[in-house]
Parts: sequence; C-alpha cells; structure tokens
Amino acid sequence: MRQPQALWITGPEQVEVRDVVPDLQPDHVTVRTLFSGISRGTERLVYRGQVPVSEHDTMRAPFQEGAFTFPVKYGYAAVGEIETGPRAGERVFALFPHQTRFVIPEEASVRVPADVPAARAILAANMETALNITWDAGISIGDRVVVIGCGVVGALVGYLAARIVGTEVILADIDTKKRNLAEALGCTFALPGEIEEGADVIVHASASGAGLARAIGVAGIEARIVEASWYGTQSVETPLGGRFHQRRLQLISSQVGRIPANHAARWTYRRRLGKALSLLTDPCLDALISGETAFDGLAEDYGDILNDPATLCHRIRY
Repeated sequence: MRQPQALWITGPEQVEVRDVVPDLQPDHVTVRTLFSGISRGTERLVYRGQVPVSEHDTMRAPFQEGAFTFPVKYGYAAVGEIETGPRAGERVFALFPHQTRFVIPEEASVRVPADVPAARAILAANMETALNITWDAGISIGDRVVVIGCGVVGALVGYLAARIVGTEVILADIDTKKRNLAEALGCTFALPGEIEEGADVIVHASASGAGLARAIGVAGIEARIVEASWYGTQSVETPLGGRFHQRRLQLISSQVGRIPANHAARWTYRRRLGKALSLLTDPCLDALISGETAFDGLAEDYGDILNDPATLCHRIRY
C-alpha cells in the first residue's frame, strides 16, 4: 500500500507534499480519499498567512495539523471510502485536509447519501455554511433577497433562498460571466449597480468594502444585512452614516462555527452537516465545481488555483 501523503502549507505562498504515518486507534476508521475540495476564500487567506493571530484558535479546521504561523495542514472538504470496520465500503464526508488516506474517529465520518455523487459531495462544507447563513438571514416566504458576491457560498445561499416559496432572488457580481451560473441555480443575475433599492434581506459575500457598501445601499427600511464574508487581517470601510442609520438597518455577522441561537437547542453540528449533504442532490450544483486537479499535481498548481478569480470550488481527484 502506498504511503499516505498530505499537502502542507509551509510558509506564505509555499506548499509541499509530505508523507504521513496514520495512527489507527480504537473507534477510528481508515478512509481512502476519493475527492477533496479547495475552499478558495478561506484557503487563500491561510496560504497567504492572513489569518489574524486573534483568530488562530477559532479558525482551526477540525483535523488541522500545525499552526497558521506555518507549517500547517489545512482543509475541510474530503470525500472518501471507509476501508476498515463494519462500515467498510461506505462513502463518507469528513472535515479533513487534502490527504490521500486518513484515520479519524468513526463519528466524524458522515455518510454520503446514495443519491449524492461522491464527486459533488465535496460541496458539503460550503453548503453547511450557506445553510447557516440562510438561518441567520431569516428569509421568509415572498422576500426580495439580494446576494452580493457569486462565489461558492454566495451562490449556494442564492440557490437555497430561491427554493423558499415566493422569493425573488438576485445574485449580484461584478463578473458578468457569473450570469449563467446564477440562472442555472434559479436566480436572477445583476451587476451590483443594477440592483434596485428596497430589498428585504441582503447577504453580502463578496469580501469587499464596495460590496458591503452596495448591500447597505440597496436595503429597504429596517432590512437585514448578513455579512457572510471573511476578511482575515484585512480591514474594510463601512458607510454607517446616511441611509444605514436613517433606515434602521440591521447588520449582523454569520459564521459557521456556531449554530444560530434559534436552532441551537435542537440542532447539532452533525445534524447540520448531514442536512447539508442531503441538499446536494441537484445536478445543477455541479456548475459550482470550476476545475479538477489530480492530487499528484496539487503542490505545483495550488497557488494558481487560489489566485485565479474564476475559481469556484476546485476538485482534487485521488
């Protein structure tokens, strides 16, 4: 059996593949990786060394090794097949970095539903984030919803919102090439400057000050703006004068590390992740996978994948 290998970020914008010695323990299973997904926004901040020191603990991935001061093994979207124990042969999702074979506690492996292809199941972590954002947004029947930023998470929020009865959902982005993606997910596409004012709910996911300013600009009176972007060490200017104050707007953050208070009494992290996996049955979601690379070529291509603005979810094949 080939020695397991993993991708490590060894310094700002530096990566290498290292051999791994798995440590099989009781109540653990060995998983042979089939696919993993690159989450461009977060992984790019890690790759560039832009995770704030104050957030080093809160931003740790569940099976991360090392630290953000480098070296660090990072990632959280692996799909594989269990090789050991009574569940051998079962396809599962795990919040694990990019590694060819790994060992985890059995309860950390979540079964991939039979009607969700393993190659699409890499979107589960992003779908879980989008589900959490949708809960935080409190979208209701008939709402006019604007999502600014058509990356993977923003697009998935639009996809979920468009399936709430009666909603009108606009996916906005500065890249007109995202029009086909928005329409494939059941949303209307618009450039940020084309959005009419008066939205009921606005989700900002562009990770830019200009995008957040536009979110404030299109919000209706007493509307809710959900800030879903992650800026790392960057600071952004936010126009909190003018209409923000006069219109009594709500600006709240959404972060997947916590389950919203109105769900926390009933929902566990495992239940939320299982629900996210079950929401990946629609073939239209394959449009969110913008490319694929073999693991053997990942170290060479990783930086280019992260730096390419056209990257959505990039799939790694093992």
